[in-house]
Amino acid sequence: MHILVFNAGSSSLKFSMFETADDMREVFKGSFDRFQQGRCDFRFRGGASNESGEMQCASIDVAIAEIPAILKRFGLPDPDAIGHRITHGGARFSSAALLDETTIAAIEALNPLAPLHNPANLQAVRLGRRLWQDRPQVAVFDTAFHQSNPPFATTYAVPKSWREAGLRRYGFHGTSHKYVALRAAQEVGRPLDDLQLVSVHLGNGASVCAVNRGESMDSSMGMTPLEGLVMGTRSGDVDPGAFGFLNREFGLSPAEIENALYNDSGLKGLTGSSDMRDIEDLAATGNREAQLAIEIYAYRAKKYVGAYAAAMGGLDAVVFTGGIGENSPSMRRRICDGLDFMGLQLDHDRNQAVDLANAAAPQIQAYGSRVRVFVTETAEQLMIARETAAVLALPQPAFEPIPVAVSARHVHLSKEAVTALFGPGYALTPETPLRQPGHWAAKERVVLQGPKGQLDRVAILGPIRPRTQIEVSRTDSFSLGINVPVRESGKLDKTPVVTIVGPAGSITTDGLIVAARHIHTNPRDAARLGLEDGEFVDVRVGEPERGLVFARTLVRVGATSFTEMHIDTDEANAAGIGAGAEGAIIDDHATVHARAPI
Repeated sequence: MHILVFNAGSSSLKFSMFETADDMREVFKGSFDRFQQGRCDFRFRGGASNESGEMQCASIDVAIAEIPAILKRFGLPDPDAIGHRITHGGARFSSAALLDETTIAAIEALNPLAPLHNPANLQAVRLGRRLWQDRPQVAVFDTAFHQSNPPFATTYAVPKSWREAGLRRYGFHGTSHKYVALRAAQEVGRPLDDLQLVSVHLGNGASVCAVNRGESMDSSMGMTPLEGLVMGTRSGDVDPGAFGFLNREFGLSPAEIENALYNDSGLKGLTGSSDMRDIEDLAATGNREAQLAIEIYAYRAKKYVGAYAAAMGGLDAVVFTGGIGENSPSMRRRICDGLDFMGLQLDHDRNQAVDLANAAAPQIQAYGSRVRVFVTETAEQLMIARETAAVLALPQPAFEPIPVAVSARHVHLSKEAVTALFGPGYALTPETPLRQPGHWAAKERVVLQGPKGQLDRVAILGPIRPRTQIEVSRTDSFSLGINVPVRESGKLDKTPVVTIVGPAGSITTDGLIVAARHIHTNPRDAARLGLEDGEFVDVRVGEPERGLVFARTLVRVGATSFTEMHIDTDEANAAGIGAGAEGAIIDDHATVHARAPI
């Protein structure tokens, strides 16, 4: 299978062909840029052949039309599928999506959120569909990786009507952040969902992402790619009061201010140049504006690294990528210096000698540093090809009802916890069998105590587990006065502690979580429903009047599992359901969820 990938911008086009035989392999890479006076620069690389130069080409549209002939000249077949990078997927698209008229219309409706990016992306989509009419085409969204961001990270403190209109934080560079996080986990030799990483993408566009145990928790970019770090021509974080000030002081309209923040700010606004290489050269000659720009750029990035380490409650690695992140040892050093208190120490010799050939991901931390520091090239087009292949490989979900179980607060106890709470030699009394084979609710109850209050008569579910786990709702967490993270069952490292009180004693233990919603199923039902272990799906639950779509519902396939969806009481109340409810996996003509392997 051959997959053609388009990464179209407003003034450039990158494209690659990937072959999916035994592994995903790039067999061709090309680009068009510097469109001016009816001509553009081009670079093509396929096999042992390389071409570069200038050609007559007035626009990206004309360049795309030339691609079939270019591929043929390099001995490549027509693509079997085409993957497109789409900058903004809004709240609707949480994973890659098959492109049809409905999907395209939904993406077009998001143009006001990314006016410089989505229209260019969509133009490439339309031309691709015209050139290869009988080939499936897939959209891969920069925002999709960040759909796992919790509401407290995505919500602006603005009037409700604004929020209802879509004003919220989305985050970008998701494809890059996802790739480098997977690449770092591969080098560490541990699953990504065991790690807490900060991905630092520094280029003409720049952002930082907190990747907390496999999921994006926060990103420096917000509703648009304008928020966050200082960038080549973009300002990054600016006080919103600047709009009123600039209107009063200079008579500028909102559109004029927005245009200047996108195109005349950042490094360009500080120095006149948007290229960090030029700025570092100027700084070395004593230019004060260039020196200040470098200090601002590094300071902003360092603040986000520290903030995200605090937000995650720990840090295993920092990963640098993007043109500046990959190629500027001095910028990496400026960002890392002073982070010794977090256990991060840079080895300055290793930092100066980074070699990224053959997709390497060298480590540049000092020996003995608790936090690792990686440098690696991003591979957005490879990730787009992988996600395109994953979408096309998945069977379509079956639209049939799935039982929904509502889980009230409960605990799973270890043998040691049972002894501490009920006394030596005590055995819990199974009272009510559950639908999952071998699972039951015990007759006994316990009390949960937190700094603000307590929860009485909390159920105990068996059988005994190797490690104690306590599951509460978000509302329960406020009753206890504890900030409880949403976690997959069993992922208990660095979780908050709570006191459990039984008739014979008490214990204070970690393992307190809000359980991530999930579907239990068995291999037979999974095959019929078109589900795979570890993927995420959207599920519609409840009546049409009050029902909800629960996005990013984790699928867990077990040999003897009973097929049902588990949600907590808060989620059930929001959907207006009780016992005996059912849900249905939805496709909505667009979204098919999958985890793309590295």
